[in-house]
Amino acid sequence: MRLLALACFFAAPTLWACSSREADKRRPKPATAVLVFSKTSGFYHESIPAGIRAIQALGQEHNFQVDTTTNANLFTAARLSSYRAVVFLSTTQDVLTEDQQTAFEQYIRSGRGFVGVHAATDTEYNWPWYGQLVGAYFNGHPAIQPAIINVVNSAHPATAGLPARWSRTDEWYNFRTISPDLTILATLDESTYSGGTNGANHPIAWCHEVDGGRAFYTAGGHTSESFSEPLFRQHLLGGIQYAIGKE
Repeated sequence: MRLLALACFFAAPTLWACSSREADKRRPKPATAVLVFSKTSGFYHESIPAGIRAIQALGQEHNFQVDTTTNANLFTAARLSSYRAVVFLSTTQDVLTEDQQTAFEQYIRSGRGFVGVHAATDTEYNWPWYGQLVGAYFNGHPAIQPAIINVVNSAHPATAGLPARWSRTDEWYNFRTISPDLTILATLDESTYSGGTNGANHPIAWCHEVDGGRAFYTAGGHTSESFSEPLFRQHLLGGIQYAIGKE
């Protein structure tokens, strides 16, 4: 009996390892990759690491590979070609050189996708093409506080399943130079918080097609806690899936 017990004890790790390897073989390998870009030349958001972890977890759960970088040298035609979408995660100010900008424009024109999160609208003010891509530019914000989001388009992957009136706490951006061709997915109810300046039509999440590619933006994500909220993660996932072309 003692010999049998010892045999089982030593065999168990081998059996577990074999079982684990078999499970790895059965798990489908990601066919899609996205790049999370979080370079900052201005304000640095402390929520960036939480955002990276959340997108990595979404990738594991929904079978897409997630690479992360602050290195703008990856913005070449050859290197970007590996990705179906690029996420600008709270980037700020000037983050790309002119050559890198050209490579990114070509990337989007090849039919690929862009996701902007929070401070992506506080980025590249002197690059008009980027302003068109992201859809608007940042124009200040009040203090972090609760507010009500009105979901005005529930057919989009980023808003499907969200409450029609979605209550959450974040740093609520005001915007200027809003592109006229946006499909607005959600707006802020300025009567539910203080400091809004866009009035009755205050967009907070949107999408549109630009130069043959797809762009999605959400203004949420200032706080680290945002990326632990199941509904915000669902919202972000839907935006990424739209950008990579998965309906």
